[in-house]
Amino acid sequence: MLKIHPLLDPEKQKLAREYETQKRRSSFLSLISGFILTLIFILFISKPFLNLLPEFPAFKFLLFLWGLALFSLPFDLFLSYRSGYKIEHKFGFSNQNKSQFFKEELKGHAVNMLINPLLALVLFLAFRISPELWWLWAACAMIFVSVIFATLYPVLIMPIFNKYVPIEDEELKTRLGAILKKGGLKIKGFFIQDMSKQTKKENAFLGGLGKTRRVVLSDNIINNMSLDELETVLAHEVGHYRHKHMWKNIMLGTIYQLITFYFSHLIMIRINPLFFKTLDSMLYAYPIFLLCFGVLHMLIIGPLSNVVSRTFEKQADRYALDTTQSPEAFKKAMAGLANRNLSNAYPTPFIKFMYYSHPPVGERLQMGDSWRSEHENKEAKP
Repeated sequence: MLKIHPLLDPEKQKLAREYETQKRRSSFLSLISGFILTLIFILFISKPFLNLLPEFPAFKFLLFLWGLALFSLPFDLFLSYRSGYKIEHKFGFSNQNKSQFFKEELKGHAVNMLINPLLALVLFLAFRISPELWWLWAACAMIFVSVIFATLYPVLIMPIFNKYVPIEDEELKTRLGAILKKGGLKIKGFFIQDMSKQTKKENAFLGGLGKTRRVVLSDNIINNMSLDELETVLAHEVGHYRHKHMWKNIMLGTIYQLITFYFSHLIMIRINPLFFKTLDSMLYAYPIFLLCFGVLHMLIIGPLSNVVSRTFEKQADRYALDTTQSPEAFKKAMAGLANRNLSNAYPTPFIKFMYYSHPPVGERLQMGDSWRSEHENKEAKP
């Protein structure tokens, strides 16, 4: 029988394993259906659709990309409804009715239909400028795209879905400000996210770059955590800053893109060496690229990036413990999140390897126990 940490609720952990199983099945179904739909579009729709489009390059480019997105939209909405509405309601998380849920989903798809053509444009310019080395130039360009996106995301994208208002609690701002000062970090401000309009789950993050950097706490996490727990959560986020994880992730992301772009290139030129000669051939190649990219990311890049991410998260946890000197608050925060968010604290090794970008909560609680024992031993020595 699995021995769980005393701060974890055994019944909640049973529910967490069931919740995880249903969410993983739903996610796998979405992946497989996405691959099948993309393949159908490639084999039966791309060429006839291209023949119907106007010859003006900009219109053809936009209409093709939007046509690809709209083709899968009904299936995407159905699968999102199954996972993001039915399962979330079944386990008591969702605070949305159907109308609110679909409004949010359509809003997200609309944002994607604006952003994706801009990202695809970078790819197509690389196709056009250097058909043989597009994978190298596109990966390098993604460095700048990542920096721009990280900078603008908190001020342009996030407010589309939620309200962000400054935190007015002076004690909370003072306590959290002290954590930031220890880390040598300056921010634009402290903000509350009205996450409760969508879900009972909790979140906190340090987002943005430069003048857009800000601390964001969901209303749920503020309502459910003590000040000591919130301090250790923020210290974890500051740990990412101190270890330069955002910049490391941008550079690693470029390497991941380089690998997937290169192998996608090899697959695409084997299918048709003339893919990059004309706009029509590039458009026809685009869903093939998406298919290659998705498969490579699922099988290779995703698990690899999770290994690195878990290492970064452990470093941030260690920083939080060293900074706050409060292992009890750290453990209560982690256990509370696991109990309330139904996080599986002890996943199987395969599930952890494939899907977990953070260490399972069981390991994080063990780190808190180890940190405490380590420091008690140091203090006991003469």
